[in-house]
Amino acid sequence: MSRTLRVRQSQTVVPFGVGAVFDIQGESFVATGIGDWPTRGRQKVESPRLASRLGVTGFYAAPATANDRFDTPDAPGAPYIRFPSWLFCGACRRMKRWRIADEKHGQAPRCPSCSPARTLAPMRFVQICAGGHLSDIDWWFWAHSRREAAERRQCAERDRLRFLVSERASGLEALSVACTAKGCGAARDLLDILGTHGMRCSGRNPWQRASEAVECVKPVQIVQRTAGNLYYPLVHSALDIPETDVPAHTDDALAARVREHDLWVSLCRTAGTSRAEALRMMIQEDTGADDDLLDALVAEETGGVSGAVPASSDAPARPDLSREEWAAFTAPAPPATRDFALRETTLGLAGESAEPWFGLRQRFGRIVLADRLREVRALSGFTRVSPDASVVPADSARRLKWLPAVEVFGEGVFLTLDRDELASWEGDARVRRQVAGMQADLDRSFQKDRLEAVTGPDLSPRFVLLHTLAHLLIRQLSFESGYTTASLRERIYARPEQDQYGILVYTAAGDAEGTLGGLVRQGEPPRLAETLLRMTEAAAWCSADPLCAEHTGQGFGNLNRAACHACALLPETSCETGNTLLDRALVVGGEHVPGYLESIVAAARSAAADALEEA
Repeated sequence: MSRTLRVRQSQTVVPFGVGAVFDIQGESFVATGIGDWPTRGRQKVESPRLASRLGVTGFYAAPATANDRFDTPDAPGAPYIRFPSWLFCGACRRMKRWRIADEKHGQAPRCPSCSPARTLAPMRFVQICAGGHLSDIDWWFWAHSRREAAERRQCAERDRLRFLVSERASGLEALSVACTAKGCGAARDLLDILGTHGMRCSGRNPWQRASEAVECVKPVQIVQRTAGNLYYPLVHSALDIPETDVPAHTDDALAARVREHDLWVSLCRTAGTSRAEALRMMIQEDTGADDDLLDALVAEETGGVSGAVPASSDAPARPDLSREEWAAFTAPAPPATRDFALRETTLGLAGESAEPWFGLRQRFGRIVLADRLREVRALSGFTRVSPDASVVPADSARRLKWLPAVEVFGEGVFLTLDRDELASWEGDARVRRQVAGMQADLDRSFQKDRLEAVTGPDLSPRFVLLHTLAHLLIRQLSFESGYTTASLRERIYARPEQDQYGILVYTAAGDAEGTLGGLVRQGEPPRLAETLLRMTEAAAWCSADPLCAEHTGQGFGNLNRAACHACALLPETSCETGNTLLDRALVVGGEHVPGYLESIVAAARSAAADALEEA
């Protein structure tokens, strides 16, 4: 029976981007490098700002197609190849090494030994290494691994394997790989298959030719092909905002002092990394140069805008694009283009003097509705085993100067906190002590470099506050607007050195769900004020309390405090930091720390109690 296998164009970056292994209709495939992408039908994606920051010439989206290139060598679309290549028959239990020459267009692999032919299933386990390599397990070696080398050499047939199931055991112990070559009979179960076994790395990924293999001495790990540590994509995104000209620097003497500074060369070399922000601040303190002048000078030196990342970098840092976006959202007259339409509004509480509405008005500032947004998401590469392992670029041959990307359209709600109220809250010693504990955990985390690209050089109380607020607001909006939480995303603007103190919640769907209009409608007065109040009341209580509220470290790397799946966590595609650096206590208050919206919670509870008494 013929079948159609399809991956949407928007999925060719996340979650099925270059290097990802995925199942579809009982078959398993891996996405190949962009060097194998067909040139016919490839669509250019415009995002000069993101291209400059990543140091590439541009972006392309995979050709749109109804039947992606899973088994047709000359078909359009993003190419995928079958992986793992070792398959087995569920009836006769024979294992077969499937090759490209065995593919038949529109048909799943069939067992050549069974009649009628049975569909072959992929083996469950594969091997990876921290160098970013992925390959099949040498199942022949596994079956013979209990024997001496001399005995193994006596078995000359490497394809006579069976994947057996025993009824006398359970779990992985019931599964075994056996050699059926004449006079051999070697076998080994899969009880201890996971982990490292001294196997040799292939030095390449499945789509690379044997001549492209490199010598790799990193230890091999055997994992399930759907394991979470098999694939960590490096995705960068930017909103399409109107371009603004960088002001020309007229103070030649000041520019000369910047160039002569001891840290100038280091800044140019590390532009775009988390270290660059600290260097910028030290240069500005010593010379008095403003951000515009420093941006212009770095742009001249690097051939792009400030923060450009060389295309040859093995581990490109996430570029900071928040400066221009913050300026666009907070401009007195927001700029507008066909793909960027903003309008300012309010909470609709101007005449309210009663609590909790008065307190809500005091703690929130500007409200901007984005009727139309365009976001470009680009994939620069991926890692395996851990996020801080060696990066494999999207073009594994390192010849191409462009990256795969997709564009999505949607809408959003941007809001800021009140600057004075925020400064007063941030100055509290208890708040700083709470965040200092999170900073200590972050310093010990292997994700420190990646997260610092989002938070800035130091973790500030406003970042944790705004990040947690964004999560709580997305969860509440999913009830109010009808969007799923996975269809909404956050952008946090919380860098103190750039005087940022706002969040953007916007649609992230790559299809029609991104432009339904429900999110902007929720931002209209008085709906947003009511949503914020309900959000605050809901955040004050978690079904896991008091355990959640009193936690001193939970989540990955203990980077969360009062935040769990019952109250604050989101799908990881919606979060900029992978569901880390969250603390609900900073929003609604805790036993040892004041919350930014704690007075609103108390006022809402008091108003509810008064209403009950009157009733």
